[in-house]
Amino acid sequence: MSRRTISVAALQTSYGADIKANIAKTEKLVREAAKKGAQVILPSELFQGLYFCTEQNPDWFATAFPAASHPCVTAMQKLAKALKVVIPVSIFEKDGPRYYNSVVIVDADGESLGVYRKSHIPDGPGYQEKYYFRPGDTGFKAWQTRFGSIGVGICWDQWYPECARAMMLQGAEILLYPTAIGSEPYDGALDTHKRWQRAMQGHAVSNAVPVIAANRIGLEDVGGKQRFYGHSFITDHTGELVESLGAKDEGVILHTFDLGEIESYRADWGFFRDRRTDLYAKSII
Repeated sequence: MSRRTISVAALQTSYGADIKANIAKTEKLVREAAKKGAQVILPSELFQGLYFCTEQNPDWFATAFPAASHPCVTAMQKLAKALKVVIPVSIFEKDGPRYYNSVVIVDADGESLGVYRKSHIPDGPGYQEKYYFRPGDTGFKAWQTRFGSIGVGICWDQWYPECARAMMLQGAEILLYPTAIGSEPYDGALDTHKRWQRAMQGHAVSNAVPVIAANRIGLEDVGGKQRFYGHSFITDHTGELVESLGAKDEGVILHTFDLGEIESYRADWGFFRDRRTDLYAKSII
């Protein structure tokens, strides 16, 4: 069997209020990842600016753009084409009177493969996203890129096994989750990064698939302080962390996977062979 490999990278950095500076910082890290051999490169969630969902302020709606003309998308399209890499681009999307937390999948020729809109929208202290975002209407997808089929969820999506499984059933070979997560305003001593990682490690195990998560770092103050805890990581198809960053590290992590070997492993374990769809429909509300 010939080897079919894919090299994936996650970016971790802090972001500020200036969209041009944020794009420039992301471009620098994408170039660094591509130089190291990455083919699919994942920036974190909403890297266009500060994570504004700590408060409810209508002024932030002015920072949304249509997917096709969003400054982050057009910049990453140009970069993806020049470097011949795939970049899932997380954006605040405006679609007429509707607003979404979305990802545009940019292929290695710079073309957009389409949009995924975040399906699970949190609403709690520090993460008041329901004020800004409609629940996604695209459904879960697997995207056939130049280097392989990828599934992309967004932050809160990563806690739901149904999201991971739905992308796998459509043929995803790698799962990616751009993220913005950190401190909890109601409990300054609570650090959820280990359970955050373990949730996705569980998806890797039960779907026999590598998982990549890219989080931001740094302290932000947007009507409420939020410290993002980083710990971006890559896990292999057995759930082992093969690459990771700390709470304050800025940079790139990268790993190469043999997709043919993983496909064989997945078939051998029988997770998809032994599913009981005849029973699930009767049990799930």
